[in-house]
Amino acid sequence: MDSLTIGKVAKQADVGVETVRFYEREGLIAAPPRISGYRQYSGDTVDRLRFIKRAKGLGFSLKEIKELLELRIDPGTTCQQIRQRAEAKAADIEDKIRSLRRMKRALNKLAASCTGNGAVSACPILDALEDRQRR
Repeated sequence: MDSLTIGKVAKQADVGVETVRFYEREGLIAAPPRISGYRQYSGDTVDRLRFIKRAKGLGFSLKEIKELLELRIDPGTTCQQIRQRAEAKAADIEDKIRSLRRMKRALNKLAASCTGNGAVSACPILDALEDRQRR
């Protein structure tokens, strides 16, 4: 396969050039050889960047993505191990959803306590955030 410049790799993977450089610095993609001073990437780099992008879209952190990439090349890795990671991530997301729902309820309650009229110094939302009781 032909070698690709960083701009072409970024475009094909639908990421920014700085993202490619960042992932290279973080060790998520290999540093490519330079030819005439330019980085020359292989098509495999595009595939890897797309993998990273999809994994990020599913909520995996860069650390978790790096672990998945390492597991991908480890011949001792089983599909069950990957499944367990996916299930753990789904459970983590469910916890975050519950937490976000609690925050939403609290914010709705605060918003309902405020008429939207009056001075900021008497705002029940700000008072609640400062943990002050209205006088």
